[in-house]
Amino acid sequence: MQGDELMVKVNKLSSTKTQLPYSYYSLPYCSPKSILDSAENLGEVLRGDRIENSLYVVRLFKMRQPELCKVACHIKLNAKTAKEFKEKIDDEYRVNMILDNLPLVVPIRRPDQESSFIYQHGFHVGLTGQYAGTKEEKYFIHNHLSFTVKYHKDLEMDAARIVGFEVKPFSIKHGYDGEWNGKNRLTTCDPHAKRLVMSSDSPQEVDDKKEIIFTYDVDFQESDVKWASRWDTYLLMDDDQIHWFSIVNSLMIVLFLSGMVAMIMLRTLYRDISKYNQLETQEEAQEETGWKLVHGDVFRPPKHSDLLCVYVGTGVQFFGMILVTMVFAVLGFLSPSNRGGLMTAMLLLWVFMGLFAGYTSARLYKLFKGTEWKKITLKTAFMFPAGVFVIFFILNALIWGQKSSGAVPFGTMFALVLLWFGISVPLVFIGSYVGFKKPAIEDPVKTNKIPRQIPEQAWYMNPIVSILVGGILPFGAVFIELFFILTSIWLQQFYYIFGFLFIVFVILVVTCAEITVVLCYFQLCSEDYLWWWRSYLTSGSSALYMFLYAAFYFFTKLDITKPVSGALYFGYMLIGSYAFFVLTGTIGFYACFRFTRLIYSSVKID
Repeated sequence: MQGDELMVKVNKLSSTKTQLPYSYYSLPYCSPKSILDSAENLGEVLRGDRIENSLYVVRLFKMRQPELCKVACHIKLNAKTAKEFKEKIDDEYRVNMILDNLPLVVPIRRPDQESSFIYQHGFHVGLTGQYAGTKEEKYFIHNHLSFTVKYHKDLEMDAARIVGFEVKPFSIKHGYDGEWNGKNRLTTCDPHAKRLVMSSDSPQEVDDKKEIIFTYDVDFQESDVKWASRWDTYLLMDDDQIHWFSIVNSLMIVLFLSGMVAMIMLRTLYRDISKYNQLETQEEAQEETGWKLVHGDVFRPPKHSDLLCVYVGTGVQFFGMILVTMVFAVLGFLSPSNRGGLMTAMLLLWVFMGLFAGYTSARLYKLFKGTEWKKITLKTAFMFPAGVFVIFFILNALIWGQKSSGAVPFGTMFALVLLWFGISVPLVFIGSYVGFKKPAIEDPVKTNKIPRQIPEQAWYMNPIVSILVGGILPFGAVFIELFFILTSIWLQQFYYIFGFLFIVFVILVVTCAEITVVLCYFQLCSEDYLWWWRSYLTSGSSALYMFLYAAFYFFTKLDITKPVSGALYFGYMLIGSYAFFVLTGTIGFYACFRFTRLIYSSVKID
């Protein structure tokens, strides 16, 4: 409204070279008398966001009158502070700011399209260069910020709403007369003398005992963009053709697999079942070969069945979390304007989905004739989260050692543990109790007391070969979208195309189910009835390709040189690949579980 005064808030310093965020005031920038932290949600803290107040002010009551050459502060560098600035400039750190919940962007004109821009989030702390005629590399700081605030006038409410926040940073060595007293008129930037900063021809050097004066301009531009659509410019999508190509590519894989599954189910299986059910004598039945002969062993509990129950339960927990998160994201509840909302939602959903994890693992455990349901519940509640927490704790210690704001504070770490022990674990126990109380799932055929000997298998039916082959197609269905996800995470861009992502997720589910069913059928036809673990690992092996692709992305797309940053990348990608393994493995397992029960319930066995 007219007369309002808005404070520009400062956020973290971020760099794609180090992936280590730092607080804005970790550098000796101008600071107000009291630095106040803005309210942050759990997701913001985990992302390393540190939003604080600043000296930069935008006065809306001067909407038509630009503010020029406003002095923020004057500082004098010493050897320590100059070194800090130089390190951040070397690592290509950017300063992030926020006005009315809009992030600050630097518009960069496209070389191919003169009329359009791409937006860089935040401005660089400074740059390096050489004076004419010298070869010595010098460091220069961006100390003059030319803000452009775009607003849309609401005629009905007689108000103006901010719809854009842009900046052009300059490095300028300011001059003034006499001793600095805070009220001096600058000789390099004086609106009365019509001297404005338009270039960085005389840049401000960063070195010991150098004086730096931080200044800023605020210009206002009326915009046709309405307040409800103000994020559209930030989220302008120029690569939609690539996303459509990704979906078409994935759909071709699904159609190919669907054709194979249809052929197996409608032709081969139907013919086999009809022929087998028409046999008159046991002798004729014994002459049959293939999947029908292993009916007495196909539902024999596998080795390490406890572990399988735990992983399937955890996979259901992941599936539920991702499905609900994507539905909310597609509906627009988790847009980028809600900073940290996506991560907070995923964490809370993971905790509450513990109910389904406990229920699923207990039901499967009872099918395997297990009796110690509390033991399996504890494993479900602790095995996966404990592994992830250990990796996360080690990585957090590395970040803390670098004095980065990305380190999760003790209070937040305690809150995470409280969510785990206080909500997730009890919910897993409740789900497990309910699941174990229900009647056991009955197998469609009886299991023989003596295991049948498995004949020697062809090389291509070797478990390792078939498992590795099975993971290729699910990974192939998602790898193009995976590129955009990695780019948004590690190159600090917005990811907002949840509609595409949801379609790719559905395709991934179908692909995992179909490839597992096809390979499971071939395995049973070879009279190998050990399908339980193999069905999980077949689609789960796509996580191996995901991790290998992440390594390829690291060496080809990222410019990370510091060992700590490399450890962070591979540590977090290991957690992501592990989660992907659990998710895809569970999808494949349940597809195969339903498939085997369906075909063996259709066969008449005396």
